[in-house]
Amino acid sequence: MTRRLWIAVSAGAAAPLAAAPAAGGKTRLRSALCAYSFRKELESKVMSYADLADVCVAHDVAGLDLTVYWFPDTSDGFLLPLKRHAYRAGVHLYSISVRSDMCRPTPEAQAAEAAGIQRWVDVAEKLGAGHIRVFGGVVPQGATEDQAVGWVVEVLKRAADYAGRKGVILGLENHGGITERAERIVEIVRKTDSPWVGINLDSGNFRRDAYAQMEMCAPYAVNVQMKVEVRGADGKVEPCDWPRVARLLAAAGYRGYAALEYESKEDARTAIPGLLKKLNQTLAAV
Repeated sequence: MTRRLWIAVSAGAAAPLAAAPAAGGKTRLRSALCAYSFRKELESKVMSYADLADVCVAHDVAGLDLTVYWFPDTSDGFLLPLKRHAYRAGVHLYSISVRSDMCRPTPEAQAAEAAGIQRWVDVAEKLGAGHIRVFGGVVPQGATEDQAVGWVVEVLKRAADYAGRKGVILGLENHGGITERAERIVEIVRKTDSPWVGINLDSGNFRRDAYAQMEMCAPYAVNVQMKVEVRGADGKVEPCDWPRVARLLAAAGYRGYAALEYESKEDARTAIPGLLKKLNQTLAAV
């Protein structure tokens, strides 16, 4: 019996190996919370990042994606107590989200952008996070998308070379601009050709045909953001069908976190508990 077959049998896999998801074996989805969901509370200091770990505990959520925009600093005095608090709470600080704009036309600007991401790789490593959510940026006026793809690839290659030495994966988010359409973001990831670069798949950021575009990106996903709303084939906003998203992730062989990123109008502290319960139920059913 081969090792792969032994793992499949031990896991109780009933389907033939040839029919297994792309990642091999059964899918494995874990719930998470994105700190951006509490952006107002973090910005006003009504809540702290440590408080978000406690929210995860209260609602049986496994991971916390730390949007870094409201970090007071990146000193050990801030990072290490937060890491300890999360560890004692049994919450995995698995990801950080940082600002970046990789549509930089000159080698000097590309090197500077890559260096900025590399500094956040050091922060991720210190926190024990294996993933960083990054953004491609907007195509500059007068440039073409094809040119911008080359620039983004160059920045990602430089940043990934460093990130890989630290064991940190970079997830390029579909977030408008050069990453507005699935085919472009897949092109960027394929051309970067690094095991340390994938797609941070945001269910709510496509401007139309959200499910079809998610399906295209899912085989390259290294992290997933679950939104309350999506845009359908006609571009109109509609409630996000979370079971459908979970099924297409499973079909692509995705294993990893699916993080609630709440952006709607209702107060986050009122809305999020029910949404986390729904997220856990959705992922458990897959």
